[in-house]
Amino acid sequence: MNYPNQIKKEFHKNINYANRGMDLENIINDTNEYLRKQDIALIYKKPTPIGVVKVNYENNKQVINKAYFATQSTLDYNGLYKGRYVEFDAKSTESKTSFPLSNIHPHQLKHIRSVIRHGGIVFLIIQMNGLVYLVNGVDIIEFIDTNERKSIPYAYIEKKGYQLEYNYNKGLNYLKYVDIIGGIDNEKN
Repeated sequence: MNYPNQIKKEFHKNINYANRGMDLENIINDTNEYLRKQDIALIYKKPTPIGVVKVNYENNKQVINKAYFATQSTLDYNGLYKGRYVEFDAKSTESKTSFPLSNIHPHQLKHIRSVIRHGGIVFLIIQMNGLVYLVNGVDIIEFIDTNERKSIPYAYIEKKGYQLEYNYNKGLNYLKYVDIIGGIDNEKN
């Protein structure tokens, strides 16, 4: 940038890919808070299960200095909507052409299969190419079971997924599509 008096400043954006899904998670957290306040649904982000090894006390506060993951986490969000169990995860990718299946851990795939088997509603919210999609867990499992690919093509996500719109006050409109994939009759609820 050129400023008056010929002062030059350069701007460098540091990108931390480890937290690229945090913006999406923040939007989902805000959406879920809105849904709870409006008494529409009870959806919560599950805490990561950790075991505490060492705690220090600083300024009358407990500070965890050493911990470990107690168990593998399943999916990030779960709760109730219109009497149905709902569980989902938020995923982001920088890839423009496909969603890498390595973004879904094997224990998460096993868990998705279990939720489907027990009649719950399960899906992924995927951020890709500047858009956000809800993709039914059934479609993800079907793709994995019928393909040898290590990634889901963007065209498949566009075809099978539902593009989510964002509203500043209400957040992401994902429940609209939970009604569809869950076979929930809106007139009865």
